[in-house]
Amino acid sequence: MPQRLSLKPQVGIFVDTQNLYHSARDYYQRTVNFESLLRYGTADNRELFRAISYVVEREADTSAWPFIYKLSTLGYRVRRMTLQVHHTTDAGKIIWEGNWDFGIVADMVRLMDHLDVIVLGSGDGDFLDIAEVLMERGKRVEVIAFKETTAQKLIDGVDKFTHLPDIEGAFMPTREKAPPLDAAANETAVPETAEPEAVPAA
Repeated sequence: MPQRLSLKPQVGIFVDTQNLYHSARDYYQRTVNFESLLRYGTADNRELFRAISYVVEREADTSAWPFIYKLSTLGYRVRRMTLQVHHTTDAGKIIWEGNWDFGIVADMVRLMDHLDVIVLGSGDGDFLDIAEVLMERGKRVEVIAFKETTAQKLIDGVDKFTHLPDIEGAFMPTREKAPPLDAAANETAVPETAEPEAVPAA
């Protein structure tokens, strides 16, 4: 176990940017304020050890770069993935794939020994298994997401679930234009083990 330099609870925040972005757009026609999410996750005298946001982009598309830069200035380490062609349908429609689930889980495992609290920004029920592993090892696991698109088993299984719109300043002011994340997100492949209550990976 690494030696602790601070007595404050150490928190790691792992945000599936696409998951929250599309939920906010589809259900509220708004844009998530990722600064407010970071502030909420580090409340109650917690100390931020690491905040990571996961972004999917189209190859050679620079439209999301200002948004990615903004995330970096807020204190997130941004991990980026380029959309890949998953397959082409019989009708000739290209289905894209960009899924950060394994990367998020890997980062949680890497940082686990440094953390007291793990905050997940995603409603994907596939994360329940890693959440249970973390809690078995004495970690507190919290989820911040949208109740409309969060798997019930994830809500029931973690230590705390927060409906993102309940956070003060959860959304950017309406005059703000939504950041242009990957335009192909709605055409990405559904995870092989997708469940009805889980949000398809963007």
